[in-house]
Amino acid sequence: MIRKRSIAIAGHRTSISLEDAFWQALQDVAAHRGISLPALVAEIDGGRDPAVNLSSAIRIAMLNWYRSAATSR
Repeated sequence: MIRKRSIAIAGHRTSISLEDAFWQALQDVAAHRGISLPALVAEIDGGRDPAVNLSSAIRIAMLNWYRSAATSR
């Protein structure tokens, strides 16, 4: 199920629509890194290609994080 949530990043509020699994992944990665969820989203937002929407950039970032974790074992 896709859930839409509003968070503040870079001083403004934005709505993000993601599946529950990606919201959970964001929370897990933020906790693992010791940063807030909005800080992690702001980091992803700042590094994304402007042609890629934020929800897609988050999905890609989470996939890459988990792939990296899986291959480093």
